[in-house]
Amino acid sequence: MKKTLTIIIAVAVVAAIAGGLWKSGLIPVAQTASTKPPVAAAAPPPVPVSVAKVVEKSVTEWDEFSGRVRAIDRVEVRPQISGIIEQVHFSDGQLVHKGDMLFTIDPRPFQAALDNAQAVEEGAQAKLALAKINLDRNNGLIASHAIAQSDLDAATDAFSEADANLKAAQAAVQTAQLNLNYTAITAPVTGRVSRAEITAGNLVNDGNNAPVLTTVVSVNPVYVEFEIDEQTYLKYAANGASGNTGIENVPVGMGLANEDGYPRQGHLESLDNQLDTTSGTIRVRAVFDNPNGELTPGLYAKVRTGGGAPETAILVDDRAIGTDQDKKYVMVVDATNKASYRAVTLGPVVNGLRVVRSGLQKNEVIVVNGLQRVRPNSIVAPTEVAMDRKAVPSDLASASTK
Repeated sequence: MKKTLTIIIAVAVVAAIAGGLWKSGLIPVAQTASTKPPVAAAAPPPVPVSVAKVVEKSVTEWDEFSGRVRAIDRVEVRPQISGIIEQVHFSDGQLVHKGDMLFTIDPRPFQAALDNAQAVEEGAQAKLALAKINLDRNNGLIASHAIAQSDLDAATDAFSEADANLKAAQAAVQTAQLNLNYTAITAPVTGRVSRAEITAGNLVNDGNNAPVLTTVVSVNPVYVEFEIDEQTYLKYAANGASGNTGIENVPVGMGLANEDGYPRQGHLESLDNQLDTTSGTIRVRAVFDNPNGELTPGLYAKVRTGGGAPETAILVDDRAIGTDQDKKYVMVVDATNKASYRAVTLGPVVNGLRVVRSGLQKNEVIVVNGLQRVRPNSIVAPTEVAMDRKAVPSDLASASTK
C-alpha cells in the first residue's frame, strides 16, 4: 500500500514539473494539421484559345431585310357573260402567252343573238333607204307647191327615225358580237396559269357574282417587296435616293431560303410615298429577272441593300462576339496574354464579317474560339488564326469538349 502511494505521488510530481516547463516554453508544442501554416493555391493553367487580329478595310455596309416575291401582273380570270363552260384549254400550272385560249363558253346562243341583231340591222337599213327616197321626193315636190309643208315634215321625221333605228340596230350587232367574242376566254397576260376552278359543263354567271375561273400571274420579271426602317430610308435619302429619284443607284441583292448569301442581283423600282407611323417603316419594291421561273410569287426572300459610300471599318468574326444580357462583348488579348472584357457596338455583316462600330481599335487581338472558357483578366494560351477562318484547330476542338 505504501509502495503504490509512493508511485502515484512521483507521477504527479513529474506531471507538475512538465506542465511548468510547457508553460514556460521550454518544451515545444507538437504541431498538428490544424496548426500548420496555409499553403498558397496553385495558379490555374492558361486557357487554350485561338485569337485573331481585327480586320480593318474599306467596305460598303449592307442593310438586311425580309421580303416576299410578288408577281408584277396578277389577274383573276372571270366570265363576262353567262353560259355553260364548254371546254378548258390548259393544264394546271401551265405557262401561257397573252391571247392563248383558256376556256370556251357555249357560243351557240350568242351566235343566234348575233344573227338576229344582224337581221334587224338589215331591216333598219332598208327602212332608212326608203325614208331617204321619200324625203328626196318630197323635197322636190315642195318646191312646186305640190305637197303641203306638213308632208315634208313627216317625211323628214320618218327619215330621222329610220336613221336612229339603224344606229340602234348596229349597236345591238356590236353588243352581240362582243358577247360572242366573250365565249372565248383568253389569257390576259403572259405568265403561269393556276388550276381551273370551274370545269367543263358548269354554268357560270357574269356580273358581281361572276366566279373566278382561274388566276394568271406573270413570271419574268418579278417584284420582291419588303419594308425598310426610317433610319435606313434617311441614309438612302442622304445619298440621293429620295422618293423614286436616284433609287437606281442603290444596289440590291436577294437570296431564297435555301440559298447561301444573296446570289441574285436586281434594282430598286420604287419607294412608297409615306412611312407607316405604326411600324416606322416604308414599303420598297425591287425588280429581279426570273428567266427560268424559279421565283414563284409568295416565296420568302432575304434582301440586302447598300445605301452608302465605302467607309473604313473594323471587322470581326461573329464567333468572337459574346452576349452579356443586353450587351455584346469581345475578349481582347494583350501582349502578356491577359484577356480583358470589352463591350462593343455592332453593325451589319459584310462579306461574312461583322462590322464593329465602337469598342475596338486597329491591330487589337481578340479571342475567336474558346470564348466560353475565358473569364476577364484570365491568362490564355493563344493560337493565332485568320479572322475569317472557319475551322477550329483540332487541339482547341478537343479542349472545348472537356
